[in-house]
Amino acid sequence: MIMDMNAKPVLKPSNPNFSSGPCAKRPGYDVANLDVSTLGRSHRSVVGKAALGRACADTAELLKLPAGYRVGVVPASDTGAVEMIMWSLLGERPVDVCAWESFGSGWLTDVTKQLKLKDVVTHVADYGLLPDLSQTNPDNDIVFTWNGTTSGVMVPDADWISDERDGLTICDATSAVFAMHLPWEKLDVVTFSWQKVVGGEGAHGMLILSPRAIERLESYVPNWPMPKIFRLTKGGKLIEGIFRGETINTPSMLCVADYLDSLDWIRSLGGLDAAVAKSEANLAVIQRFVDVHPWIHFLAQQQSQTSNTSVCLTLDLDAKKVKQLIKLLDDEQVAFDIGAYRDAPAGLRIWCGATVESSDLVALMPWLEWAYAQVND
Repeated sequence: MIMDMNAKPVLKPSNPNFSSGPCAKRPGYDVANLDVSTLGRSHRSVVGKAALGRACADTAELLKLPAGYRVGVVPASDTGAVEMIMWSLLGERPVDVCAWESFGSGWLTDVTKQLKLKDVVTHVADYGLLPDLSQTNPDNDIVFTWNGTTSGVMVPDADWISDERDGLTICDATSAVFAMHLPWEKLDVVTFSWQKVVGGEGAHGMLILSPRAIERLESYVPNWPMPKIFRLTKGGKLIEGIFRGETINTPSMLCVADYLDSLDWIRSLGGLDAAVAKSEANLAVIQRFVDVHPWIHFLAQQQSQTSNTSVCLTLDLDAKKVKQLIKLLDDEQVAFDIGAYRDAPAGLRIWCGATVESSDLVALMPWLEWAYAQVND
């Protein structure tokens, strides 16, 4: 039976929140169920430090981090974590920077125009593509994103990272952690934020350091002034308290409670593997739709590189009609905030992380078809 594309669907997603950040809250979320015993207390009180310490310890446990890796809560979301580590670690040796979408391009700008490093090798690709990562130099530090949140292109594996590298790998993984299996032994620094895959609240970043990264921090002093909010060492030693819940500045304890609720939810699913499987199942819903509709395409040019979180799509429509389609879906309250990132090609960006239910994506697909027919009439 051929579906009439002009027939308006009846079933709507139960949760129309498909934003790529802040992302949908977990299924069953209720702010009233948060443990708010820390509110009104100092973050340096026993209960405050215990909650922050648990945020670090539970993250390490659920991500199955290798022994010796440290996890800390830092200011200013993923951006703050990346900036902190670049200002603290870079400059000791040449740097390779990989960029194929807006956030990677931002790190490249900071390396070359803010830190003003001279010995920089760039590996750049357009939206939808990856640069040839095998051309990176293992003697250099390497800065890259694991998943291009604004392009829907992810790194499919870490075979290109040498086990005998002398440089450090610095990975912005904010839209990959808890949705993709990361090869921790290949990654020396990983950053992410709560408002992405676990659907937490903003303003706080997570910093994961390998023993190699810690060794660099304790042996290298950059030749530029270091703002207090970026300082990870004192007297040539790592400030261990940061990785036990003694944050550099005052965090929101309500956001901490929200993050802990998210971690408990991931544990209830079955842990990391279950969260990754849920995200991959969500991508499969869109994949099946794209396979049978010739007017919609993944922005990612290779299937193995297609993100299972920030799924970016192009349509056989001009930019004006794409905007009309997005507004139609918003007006119908079936999909909020799914327009492509402002610097990306016109299209859609649908979040498919574990906090999104596959049933909602299944319900959304007929609405995409209907809206396309309306604006293309």
